[in-house]
Amino acid sequence: MFASLASGLARRALFTLDAETAHGLTVKALASGLAPVCPPTADPRLAVHAAGLAFPNPLGMAAGFDKNGEVPDALLRIGFGHTEVGTVTPRPQSGNPKPRVFRLERDKAIVNRLGFNNDGHAALLARLDARAGRDGIVGVNVGANKDAEDRVADYVTGIETFAARASYFTVNISSPNTPGLRDLQARAALAELLGRVVEARERQVERVGRRVPVFLKIAPDMDEAGLDDIAAEVLASGIEGLVVSNTTLSRAGVSDRKGASETGGVSGRPLFRRATITLARMRQRVGPDLPIIGVGGVGSGEAAWTKIAAGATLLQLYTGLVYEGPELLSRITKHLAASLDREGLANLSEATGRNTDAWARLDPDGEGGI
Repeated sequence: MFASLASGLARRALFTLDAETAHGLTVKALASGLAPVCPPTADPRLAVHAAGLAFPNPLGMAAGFDKNGEVPDALLRIGFGHTEVGTVTPRPQSGNPKPRVFRLERDKAIVNRLGFNNDGHAALLARLDARAGRDGIVGVNVGANKDAEDRVADYVTGIETFAARASYFTVNISSPNTPGLRDLQARAALAELLGRVVEARERQVERVGRRVPVFLKIAPDMDEAGLDDIAAEVLASGIEGLVVSNTTLSRAGVSDRKGASETGGVSGRPLFRRATITLARMRQRVGPDLPIIGVGGVGSGEAAWTKIAAGATLLQLYTGLVYEGPELLSRITKHLAASLDREGLANLSEATGRNTDAWARLDPDGEGGI
């Protein structure tokens, strides 16, 4: 009770500050050990085995929160089953001009146009080297510098740099805030990218003693032909999974007119419907076995269960935590456990994809969601 009250008071105080300043203070609080610990339900039925990794629960911190790998262990301590650092680029870059992060409180959403601001490979590698030998699944989300002459080479460099430290990689080609980045989702470009990434990963196997899983993070704004192309190249490449999805350029479901007018990608509750439909449609295309991390609008236990039923193997969240606080992790895991009881299921894998076809038939621009 006290931890919940303290968290609520801290959250209200942070909301008096601009969103990016509040985020920086939150990271500092986690680094200082000041954040309340609200461990989620320890239920073995919620453990997930995917891409050769054993996740203690399905909940992960999405990339973008801990861009520079400052607090992965703190995030794991508050109850995440995994966390993803980055997006990281070879050279440091400052990103887009401020202000560039905007809360849409009525919609429990955020618009951001950060632009891959980060400290670069060397700084992140030093932090990951410092935590070498610790337990916990820490993925590395790799990207390309805005001014890179060969963007694919930047992704290859990311694989080579972090192969010994990453539990898995996410190849991020779906941010709407780096001009031209989403062009890498086109089939020919994607084939080249995944081919070179997989080759780079294979070259590191002997050095690091394992084959690091690779996931591809895609946008929720793809048409059917685009989804077909991505699915075909993902399956042909032999990478281990997908992350669905990044933020959206759509303003469907956004009621805050001022916030909707800001340039950037929308995350949070308005993203849930579009991201979940894209997830279901990709699940149909890649089959039942390829791991998919479902992201976008996971702000409640019901949303988490719905996304799993639509086809998610694992989940990630970020904006939901901004509005609900760390107690959200416990609420979600309790809801998932209760849902397994209600449905008479032995584990989460039995729930994955139960409603894929129903979600895949929906209109992303329609109404409704969680």
